[in-house]
Amino acid sequence: MGDTFKPFEVEEQLSDIDICLNSNPSWAAAIILGFQHYVVMLGTTVIIPSIIVPLMGGGHKEKAEVIQTSLFVAGLNTLLQTWFGSRLPVVIGPSYSFIAPALFIVLSDRYSIYIDPLERFENSMAALQGALMIASIIPILLGFFGIWRIIVRLLTPLSAVPLVTLVGLGLYAHGFPQLAECIEIGLPELIILIILSQYIPHWIETKKGGVFERFYERYAVLLSIAIVWPFAALLTASGAYRNKSPSTQISCRVDRSGLISGAAWVSFPYPWQWGTPSADGAGDAFVMIAAALVALIESTGAFIAAARFARATPPPPSIIGRGAGWLGVGLLLDGLFGTASGSTVSVENVGLLALTRCGSRRVVQISAGFMLFFAIFGKFGAVLASIPLPIFGAVYCILFAYMASAGIGLLQFCNLNRLRTKFIVAYSIFMGLSITQYFYGYIVTSGRGPVHTNAHWFNTIVEIIFTSPATVAVLIAVFLDCTTRPSRTDSGIFDNGRHWWERFRDFEKHPMSREFYYLPSGLTKYFPSV
Repeated sequence: MGDTFKPFEVEEQLSDIDICLNSNPSWAAAIILGFQHYVVMLGTTVIIPSIIVPLMGGGHKEKAEVIQTSLFVAGLNTLLQTWFGSRLPVVIGPSYSFIAPALFIVLSDRYSIYIDPLERFENSMAALQGALMIASIIPILLGFFGIWRIIVRLLTPLSAVPLVTLVGLGLYAHGFPQLAECIEIGLPELIILIILSQYIPHWIETKKGGVFERFYERYAVLLSIAIVWPFAALLTASGAYRNKSPSTQISCRVDRSGLISGAAWVSFPYPWQWGTPSADGAGDAFVMIAAALVALIESTGAFIAAARFARATPPPPSIIGRGAGWLGVGLLLDGLFGTASGSTVSVENVGLLALTRCGSRRVVQISAGFMLFFAIFGKFGAVLASIPLPIFGAVYCILFAYMASAGIGLLQFCNLNRLRTKFIVAYSIFMGLSITQYFYGYIVTSGRGPVHTNAHWFNTIVEIIFTSPATVAVLIAVFLDCTTRPSRTDSGIFDNGRHWWERFRDFEKHPMSREFYYLPSGLTKYFPSV
């Protein structure tokens, strides 16, 4: 009886994905899927400026303009990354990692002298732009000079597990806690999304190749929002929140974002639109560089997950390095245009690749087109951007979980019957969560981090690094994996799974690498990946 059971086979490319990186759905499906990617990235694009801009002295008009600028730059960066960078189907959008350095700059005492809120906004924005432009130099150098490629070569499937897993799990605070800010619309969104994506596809039998194949699963996000958003509007119109607290009204009502009134009908974001960027201090640049490095580490994990969900082979280190260089270019554009935040790979959009089972590059490029369109025609974009944030929180509960699952899936390449493997995986994940929780708890109770020297910029740098679960976890995992010798069989099989990725280390040695990651128009010849 026991001899009939065999372990599941290891899959270097996920067989569950219907449309891979280089494949394309029909144009109609691609446009709808691209619009869905656009809607998913709106949550973070709205949340980050909503936190930063009011503290800069900006009102509804400035917040709407910054969101439009962020959308426009996200569209440009997504196109650049998918055309010339990693070539993976990733959306490049605002990053939570840059909130701490942004707050360090805009809350500086030197801006308290401005009485006019608009004047304070413009001066603090200029400082943010200057710091972002300086910080962009680091990923540009690391990526285009091959340094990041060398660093990424240290990653094995074993050390990549905590990195990729905690890129998703580390964002748990933006899931159910955000949903619970308005439970009566957030929880129905979560339940409906699960039913549409996980249950209905198994309840309804469709013919293979038919119009409704994967329909509910593929468009679950749009369908669920189309149900819950009108419900939220009905609650608002009925006066359900009339006597509620201001925080409840902001979270639940569909008319409290101020984006529709603040957005212009037509506007074209352009470089230096807020004025000339300034460099007011070395500390500003240092904290922004720390955030750029954290965003680069987390983006590396997202690149690995995106390759899995696009049914592509593991990206060679040179391809990740190339993507890192274009992430640096994205930071430069963030500084030039004035987005108030830096860019990274959008984790929720990586999770959406898994939910839709579609890893097409074209779909993500179409989503970039929607970003550019709605950034220019602001009133139309503001309508969608006013979706209550608890709805996005519910969506994140699913998409961040999918991101974490990509990391867990890498365990199939490792020997889990070895205690060394178990220790490195469990210890790095535990410490990645535990250390960051210690820092967050210390900040909440004392109002500052556990490191409090006279150099406030240094204190902020430490907080930025050690409040990133993925960064802490991968530093520990790589150190342990490199300093404790892995077991190896006579046939060259390593416990840490290094042998599975070894064939893809060099871009030219594997034909599949050229198929997935080549540059268009013959540019690979002039910009070779090694």
